[in-house]
Amino acid sequence: MQRAVSRFLQYLRVERNASELTLKSYREDLLALAEYLAEADADGNFPEPAQISVLDLRGYVAALHEAGYAKSTIARRLASLRSFFRFGQREGWVDTNPAKPLRNPRRSRTLPHFLSTEDLGRLLESPPGGTPSGLRDRAILETLYAAGLRVSELVGLCDGDLDFAAGIMHVRGKGKRERLSPIGSYATRAIERWLAVRKLHKSQPQGPSAPVFVNRFGRRMTTRSVGRMLEKYLRQTGLDVRTTPHSLRHSFATHLLDRGADIRSVQELLGHKSLVTTQIYTHVSTAGLREVYEQAHPRAGAGE
Repeated sequence: MQRAVSRFLQYLRVERNASELTLKSYREDLLALAEYLAEADADGNFPEPAQISVLDLRGYVAALHEAGYAKSTIARRLASLRSFFRFGQREGWVDTNPAKPLRNPRRSRTLPHFLSTEDLGRLLESPPGGTPSGLRDRAILETLYAAGLRVSELVGLCDGDLDFAAGIMHVRGKGKRERLSPIGSYATRAIERWLAVRKLHKSQPQGPSAPVFVNRFGRRMTTRSVGRMLEKYLRQTGLDVRTTPHSLRHSFATHLLDRGADIRSVQELLGHKSLVTTQIYTHVSTAGLREVYEQAHPRAGAGE
């Protein structure tokens, strides 16, 4: 089993160009199954992949439910198992895919949390403009909202990704998909102010591959450090503590749709592979619907 997992991960790395985070998730999902089956074995041995049956996997899924795992986690683990056994069929060390008949648990769709334009304005203005860290933090928040970036995409930005003249940035998204995103005038000014200060840092790397956003040691910021920075300003402004860096991405999409952007364009701007992923924002983007209805429908007004 462990050898099969290693071969599968090598296939993902070489042929599918999977990221390290994706490989880590697959590894954890597959080894969790192996450990469950080893505990169920009288001798505590890991099973051979060809010995794993649909009944084994049903028992594993039931154990996950009993342990209180989220439905989204169970669905992800089932997806990992389907991919693993599909690869096994291709390689010839399993005849069938025992994970294929298993259905994903029905997931409850939670609406994304986003900020109103007023609250967002308070947040964006909260970093002080008189300190290097304040200039950096404002540039980070402005960029997250202006381009609808994932926080991983933001911390991965390099100097060579920015084209201020064209008003765009080059973004590397999930699955190593790449896209161009608009920067916007507010974010442009905020980034330029930060870069003017950043270049004074003695240990700051130079060149197109230099990270745009660095910590006080001149090293590329991490997603966690951006999260901690946001938490600080949420406390200062008294805004909703549920807000995360991803909430700014949700706000970006919701505000665009509220103001008439078509969903296909928003899909492209977010870098979503599937339109279904983007459609969740149509459930939260309702602020302008009533106004449009009142203006456009001939019988929308109050009756006589």
